[in-house]
Amino acid sequence: MTDKRRKQILISEREYGLPYSKGLTASSLMVTGLPPARAYAVANQVEKELVSLRTGSISGTKLTDLTVEVLRREVGEDYAEAFIKWQSVAGLDIPLIILIGGSTGSGKSTIATQLATRLGITRVVSTDAVREVLRSAFTKEMFPTLYTSSFEADKAIRQPIPHTGDRLIIGFREQARAVAVGAQSLIDRAIAEGTDMIIEGAHLVPGFLEGVDSDEALIVPLLVVVEDEDLHRSHFFLRGRDLGKRGHERYLNNFKKIRKIQKYMVSSAMMRSVPIVNHYDLDATLSEIIDHVLNKAVDAIEHGMTVEGDRAGATEKAAVTANDSDDGHIKIPSEEGSIAK
Repeated sequence: MTDKRRKQILISEREYGLPYSKGLTASSLMVTGLPPARAYAVANQVEKELVSLRTGSISGTKLTDLTVEVLRREVGEDYAEAFIKWQSVAGLDIPLIILIGGSTGSGKSTIATQLATRLGITRVVSTDAVREVLRSAFTKEMFPTLYTSSFEADKAIRQPIPHTGDRLIIGFREQARAVAVGAQSLIDRAIAEGTDMIIEGAHLVPGFLEGVDSDEALIVPLLVVVEDEDLHRSHFFLRGRDLGKRGHERYLNNFKKIRKIQKYMVSSAMMRSVPIVNHYDLDATLSEIIDHVLNKAVDAIEHGMTVEGDRAGATEKAAVTANDSDDGHIKIPSEEGSIAK
């Protein structure tokens, strides 16, 4: 007895006529805010309707129209409109690079991982990994601040510190400045390869990267903070469950230093108009960041960045809708230095 093979529907406008994938479609639908199980159910319904068309191939434009129709019917107009908006990001013919900075324990690593899943980005790099690579090039004697945690960089400072200087911030800046060189190389490589990427880490201090403004990529810098001290402290208890019984104590013993670094990063972000995201709930934070990235994508399109031809219609719809939306709870520092919602 032979198994009945599932009929494959080719997407004719994709390279080599790739077949329709429920998994890839579900991933693209999650950016609208649908939970994974619901997104997969919608993707499965899209496949059923493709099969009912009794055709061996379908254009990307018609597949998008069908997906929007199924979304409207199965989960509602809001999700359908959100999907239409995100065609603008998919239609950008330049790489999307998201930079997520934040102090230790702000939740930036979890946010980056979940954001990558929702946006279909396969490359996520931590600045801690960049620091490890730099350690292989510089010994501890040559560059001592590379061999400490960000909140312990004050212990590695060797040069005399001015009377008015803050030893912790000076050490942290020295470490961040070195790691920024490696992060900039990653950005340059992603632009050259045309690859989407997310970089996250405590070393992404606003102002330390030179190539944030680029015509060859959509680069979106963000700073994730936890304004509530008790909530911030609780993150380390959760981390301790992964690190062992006493894994959180080192962070809690240095909690005041971590908060000081966060305050410094907030000040740097405000001076350079880098959006600040107050992280209190993962789903809410992801929604705010996704909305912000969408608005940046629409702005890029309006300023003449390349958009693939078959996505132009959806992009125009996205621009109209996105311009009427706000940034949720993301704080955008104004030119005067105050934070405006």
